[in-house]
Amino acid sequence: MHRRSGGGVQVPYISTQPSLPSFGWISRTFATAFGPLAGAGGAGGAAAGAVAADSGASGCGLVVAAFAAVAAVLIGARVHDAAGRKLREAILAELQPVVLKNCTLRRFGSANDGGYLMCENLIKPIDAAYSYGVGPNDDWGCDVSRRYHVPVYQYDCFDPARPTCNGGTFVFHNECVGDHTGNQGSHFFDTLENQIRKNNDISRRLIIKMDIEGAEWDSLLAAPDELLAAIPQIAMEMHGYDDPKIVEVLRKLKQNFYIVNLHFNNWSCTPNAAPLPAWAYQVLWVNKRIGIVDPAAPVPAPMSPLNAPDSPTWPDCQLRTPRSEP
Repeated sequence: MHRRSGGGVQVPYISTQPSLPSFGWISRTFATAFGPLAGAGGAGGAAAGAVAADSGASGCGLVVAAFAAVAAVLIGARVHDAAGRKLREAILAELQPVVLKNCTLRRFGSANDGGYLMCENLIKPIDAAYSYGVGPNDDWGCDVSRRYHVPVYQYDCFDPARPTCNGGTFVFHNECVGDHTGNQGSHFFDTLENQIRKNNDISRRLIIKMDIEGAEWDSLLAAPDELLAAIPQIAMEMHGYDDPKIVEVLRKLKQNFYIVNLHFNNWSCTPNAAPLPAWAYQVLWVNKRIGIVDPAAPVPAPMSPLNAPDSPTWPDCQLRTPRSEP
């Protein structure tokens, strides 16, 4: 849908939740049921009357069947809608950022789309950075590489562009991260663990940025807990609201990380995600080994003023939480 400066191609989210039947569908259903009855009513004479009587009885049966079909669809859709609402509420309940006493937030990358907040004072020492989903440029990666003089390993198998960074070091891989090793069509995928291992970074101090348009759920489910537990910070855009594995992944990450920042991407605002304001949301994960929670601060934490709309021209949509002081 939109070309993104820091995270590949933005695509519209397609919900798997069923929607309620439209008025047109209901009208067509009743037209099918009443059609024979109406046709029978136009017959003339004694013979036609007999046919009309038979057709009338048949038509009544069709009407009852139509009512039953519509009722079944409506009830089923309502049940699914209630289940979907419950899932979205569960996702929101997991997305509760906290305040860290020892975190100084800084924005890395673009001023709008492609920029991510991280705890600047908790990044060093750092050996390398990983940027998943880059597109034609990688402002986050360039900012990190220049500031900390480390290589940024980039992974993107859908965009053939090779981003450049004057004064920084990019190592581009034409592959994506997933839950297994192998090809999907013409695209090669490998696991997070394998990609880090092939760069000899398993025991090194890394930070990660991930924006892979919904592939994060399977990728993170496949990542070993001990691998994730060794990563100090992950800045990530997460996508979706109707897959139960979202809650599973959020809970898995929260075993080792605090959520320190939550910001919704205003390219993706939609009432269909309520009580979430949008289907894409940027989350800063800080490892519990290095973060110290401020017990006096409110939960959810006030939103940092360093957050900015991904689109500066589109209406914004955020949760109703106060903004923290600059």
